[in-house]
Amino acid sequence: MAGPERSQASYAAMGGVLAAGSLAVLWLACAAPSGRIGLTAAAGLFPVAATLYAGRAAGYLCWASSALLGLFLLPDKGVAALYLAFLGVYPVAKGRIESLNRPGLEWGLKLSCFNLALTLFWFVFQGLFLPQTPQWLKDNTLLCYGAGNLIFAAYDVGLSQLIARLRARLARRKGR
Repeated sequence: MAGPERSQASYAAMGGVLAAGSLAVLWLACAAPSGRIGLTAAAGLFPVAATLYAGRAAGYLCWASSALLGLFLLPDKGVAALYLAFLGVYPVAKGRIESLNRPGLEWGLKLSCFNLALTLFWFVFQGLFLPQTPQWLKDNTLLCYGAGNLIFAAYDVGLSQLIARLRARLARRKGR
């Protein structure tokens, strides 16, 4: 194979491997008695790696393929839906949002993405995650949104640090 063709083939292969890794972590999220959301968030790191390795399109392809396979193959459809709607796509979209270089607008867009996903899960998919929602939680929806936004901000900062470390590691490997 010629150089550019080989490069394209290696990018495609890496995207497939990363999608498989993401799906494996999603499977663990289904099997784990606790930590479903944490493991689902960890599965979102694979599309980030695809983005850093082969570009944003590869990251979205990694997310889409692992999300669709997850909807068909995972025993817990709630994990697949959470990955599909937010924890899989947000880490890839985060790079595009942060390329605006306007922190106020970036945070506004990030919080809008999160609140849209939270609203979707609260009103549409609530049966998958909280089939028997406690009455105190139903009465305190604003508390849920407030706490959710604080947790999301911590997640975003932590994700930024992980992405920076992964980017530095990939740069070192390319420098060899």
